[in-house]
Amino acid sequence: MRIVLAAPISLALALGLAACQVSKDNANGTTSVTYNSDVAENAAADIGNTAQNIASDIGNDVQKTGNKIENKVGNSDVSVKVGKDE
Repeated sequence: MRIVLAAPISLALALGLAACQVSKDNANGTTSVTYNSDVAENAAADIGNTAQNIASDIGNDVQKTGNKIENKVGNSDVSVKVGKDE
């Protein structure tokens, strides 16, 4: 359960860090950190697209497997009688 909760938090932190741009000015000894929201939005969109592609691939695999099972088993009528033995 902890891993399930840790994954989205780690992803959010990674997106936040990816959008940070650090620049150092040696002339006056300063360092500046800026947050670029466009980079964060693009990274989030890429992750969303990748997740959507993975889900689509999984759905296609499930469909293909279902078709293979149906072709092997065929469409057979099965009679099942359920009752109580007395």
